[in-house]
Amino acid sequence: MQANEDRRDAPLRSDAQRNRERILEVALAELTRSADVPLSSIAKKAGVGQGTFYRNFPSREALVLEVYRYEMQQVADAAAQLLRTRAPDRALREWMDRLAQYAMAKAGLADAMRQATSAPGSPAKPGHGPVSEAIALLLRANEEVGTIRPGMTPDDFLLAIAGLWHIDPHGDWQTRAGRLLDLVMDGLRVGAPGR
Repeated sequence: MQANEDRRDAPLRSDAQRNRERILEVALAELTRSADVPLSSIAKKAGVGQGTFYRNFPSREALVLEVYRYEMQQVADAAAQLLRTRAPDRALREWMDRLAQYAMAKAGLADAMRQATSAPGSPAKPGHGPVSEAIALLLRANEEVGTIRPGMTPDDFLLAIAGLWHIDPHGDWQTRAGRLLDLVMDGLRVGAPGR
């Protein structure tokens, strides 16, 4: 038992990590189109064998939940990456665009997530902790340089952008999300000490 636990905790080889990421990227696209896409189709499009696929994701539920977690982590990680290369207000606004992309993908995954988490004994849907941490990081960076009003919390921010989850992912969502996020950004700037 101990040997199996050690193996699970060990980092993946770089080729195994690439295979896993490729599976997750293909799964996101395919599950967004259809919650019932055959797993064999995802494996084939990802260019991996069935053994590699099932070694990483032993069930549909495991795959769907990991796609959700992976995408959420990618969005969260983008906050620190943007802050390293952009001014805080530019990083925040660009990150908001990345969050909108995630929201549209999440809307597409809704059926697959419902199926994966609704059966008795199914795992719970993952929380949005990493995204909240990313929001806190971005808000703090902007507050420190005075580009947004002080006192905003991640919960305030999530309430302000809640409209993202009401945009039709099959329509012209980029234009609508852009307008909404520009309004939110303008609102965050009102009362900023550095303006």
